[in-house]
Formats: sequence, structure tokens, C-alpha cells
Amino acid sequence: MVFSSPVFLFLFLPAVLGLHFLVPRKLRNLVLLVASLLFYAWGETFFVLIMLCSITANYLLGVWIDHVRERPTARLVLVLTVLVNIGLLGTFKYANFIIDNLNVLLGWAALGTIGVDRIHLPIGISFFTFQAMSYVIDVYRGEAERQKNPVNVALYISLFPQLIAGPIVRYRDVARQLVERVIDREGFASGVRRFIIGLGKKVLIANTMALPADKVFALAPDQLTPGTAWLGVACYTLQIYFDFSGYSDMAIGLGRMFGLHFLENFNFPYISKSVREFWRRWHISLSTWFRDYLYVPLGGSRRTPARTYLNLVIVFFLCGLWHGASWTFVVWGIYHGVFLVIERLGLERRVERLPRPVRHLYTMLVVVVGWVLFRSETFGQAVAFLASMAGFAGKAAGTQSLSTYLNAEVVLVLVAGAIGSTPVLGALSRWRGTLAAPGATANQRSLDVALSFAALAGYVLVFLACAMSLSAGTYNPFIYFRF
Repeated sequence: MVFSSPVFLFLFLPAVLGLHFLVPRKLRNLVLLVASLLFYAWGETFFVLIMLCSITANYLLGVWIDHVRERPTARLVLVLTVLVNIGLLGTFKYANFIIDNLNVLLGWAALGTIGVDRIHLPIGISFFTFQAMSYVIDVYRGEAERQKNPVNVALYISLFPQLIAGPIVRYRDVARQLVERVIDREGFASGVRRFIIGLGKKVLIANTMALPADKVFALAPDQLTPGTAWLGVACYTLQIYFDFSGYSDMAIGLGRMFGLHFLENFNFPYISKSVREFWRRWHISLSTWFRDYLYVPLGGSRRTPARTYLNLVIVFFLCGLWHGASWTFVVWGIYHGVFLVIERLGLERRVERLPRPVRHLYTMLVVVVGWVLFRSETFGQAVAFLASMAGFAGKAAGTQSLSTYLNAEVVLVLVAGAIGSTPVLGALSRWRGTLAAPGATANQRSLDVALSFAALAGYVLVFLACAMSLSAGTYNPFIYFRF
């Protein structure tokens, strides 16, 4: 079950909201827990047991580590926690990858191959595993108290708004909210608005961009022209941003409806003027998780420059691997890590002397080339695609016309996506806020009322457009299957 599906929008969510507000406060967490398990079991019937095992193990590890907090044993329990969680993640996410690579090596050595059944990848295992680790680590560090009620721990790890697509919510950020949630009319209304914005991002922009992006990336190298390749990666650049940020917006909105406040996950990354700035704005919950739980423990920037650079590459190697069991993801992560090292070595200072548009162009070029690696199934495909973008395609290239994929709808959504990936709409919203400020004139207040009604109509229209698109069965890919 995904947020952008009729069964979620018109059956699951209304039923859970209604039941959540009907039961006594002390039962609300239990209702959300049961709903979250049902949400996950909808598509992962057997693997909900894996998540329950993870919840049980981490709850018991949290009890243990709290009990021995002041003893040397605590560090051993922490190591055990990491091994248990990474072992679970490695078994289900990376076993096939490891065996495939071993078979390649064994084949080269003429030693035969390993034949085993393929292991299914449970959806969301990367997200809930990182959250489970966050709980025990935060208890170990004394940044949050151990949760005595196992229902609250289970709810934190399995909470359906951010279970399968993030953001990664750290335990210390929501520990108090789990037991003292406050739901008011304004908070609920802002949650509904935020959810509709995210739904619009996903259904109206990301899904529209996905169709030409998928078609272009499916072309054989000899069918790619430079124009077609650039169109495909431009569409994918907008698709992945509006899909990821759209799901984050929906998760944040759902959280507010239930009285939970999640931290922001995206902050207009495509306006960045360096790769370092990009990673401060892109998938913030993941980058800060790696920073706080891996980069800083490795020594961060406190040691020699060489060690700092190594730490950055290690972090981004694992960041790439976290996204998927594929060498293309690994190289994508290292690619970004190397650029962060190069910027620290002096490139960023030189880039800062350039005009703002040039700095932005540099960053977007690095990011877009990275997206080709991220989207490609193989290195061969990535190299051929990049060659086409650079105009180095073979003589047979050019069999596909740009007009095959570029119609009026795609052009309109490309423009809307380009505008929507900047803070323009936020600036307009802040300007509108000044109309109702103390000292505003009668005309300004009247304009504010009119704009409020226009905004309400806009939210309704966006939701109706999404509902019609989903009911019509239009293209609605779920890209998190790969992660």
C-alpha cells in the first residue's frame, strides 16, 4: 500500500483517522501500531514478521543497554546492536548482491558457482532498520530515555507515515511526542495541506516525468540522440526530487494529523551552489543520520585532513550502498564523496568566486551526471547514456525523435517542476503573510481573505486532479522498490 493509491486515500486513511480520534487517548498509540502493521502487511504479508523481530530485538537491546549504561558492558551491547541490525539488513538486502559477485569471481577462477534461491527485499527495511538503530544508540548516548512501553517502541519503528519511504526519524526527535502528542485544529489542517502538496508533487509532477524518463532510459544506446538523452535525464532529475520530496511531504503531513512533528527532509536542493550545499538540502534525514551516527564517530573533521577525506568517502560509499545493492549505487555514492573531498581541497573556494549562475550550473551538472549513474541498471548503460549527452554517440544514433517523448503535457510539467523546485512559491506565501500582519490596511486584509479562498480552492483542485489521475489508472511507479 502506498500513499498515492485509491485504497490508501479513500479507505485506509479515513478509517485510521476516524478510529484514532474515537478511541481514548491511552489507546491511540495501539491503534496507530495496529494500523501500521496492517499497512506494511498489505504488501509484505510474511515480512511483517521480520519487522516484528527487529522491533522485539531492539526493544530488548534498549532495555539491556539502559541497565548496563555505566558499565563497560554497555559498549559491547552497542556493538551487538549494530551487528544484529546490519546483519538483518545485510541478509535481506545484500545477500543476493554478495552471491552474484562471488559467482563472478568463482566463474573467473573456474571453481563453479553458488546456487541459492533469490532472497526477497522487504520494502522499507533500510528505513526501519536505521530507525531501530537510532533508538538504541540514543538510549546508549543518554540523549533519550529508554521507552518502558514496548508499544511505543514498536510504533516508533513501524509508524506507517514514514515506514516505507522516510524521512528517517531519529528517536530523540520524537521520543516525547510518542507519549505526549497534542493534536489541535490548526496542526491537523496544516497536515492536510502538507499532505495534498506532497500528493500533487508525486502524482501530477513525478508520475508525469516518470513516463518519458523511463522510456528514454529503456532505449538502446544506438537509439539515443543528445537531445533525447538530456530530456530523459532532465525528466528523471525532476521525477526523483518530486517523488522523494513528495513522499516526505505526505509523511510530514500525516504525522501532523496524528500529532507528530517530523523534521524537514528536503530544502530546495536544486538551488544549491556547491555539492556540499546540495547534501545539506537533499534527503536531510539520511545525510544527518550518517553524519551523527557514522561520520562523527569515525572522527569527523576533528582529525587530520587525510582522515577527514577518508571519512567522507567511507560515509558516501555506505550512503550509495544504502540506496541499493548495486555497483551503480556504490559508484554514485563514491562519486559524490569524491566531489566533497575535492571541494574541501580548494575547489569550493574557487567556485565561490564565480558568478552565482555559474556556481549553480556547476552543481547541477555534477548532480545530473550522478543521476545517470543512479538511474542506470549497469555501468554500460550509464557510460553510453553519458556519451550520448556529450554528443559522442555512434553514427547509428538518432533513430528516436525528441518529439516522440516531448509533448505539451511534458513541457508544461517540466516548467512547473523547474519553478516548484525553487523557493518561489514559499516567497509568495511569506508575502501573503504580511497582508494580515498588524498595521495592515483594509485593502491588504481584503486581499488576504481573497487569497485564502483562492489557496483553499487550489488545494481542492490539486486533490481532485490527483484523485482523477489515480482512478484513471495513469502511470504511478513506486521507485522505492529498488531501495
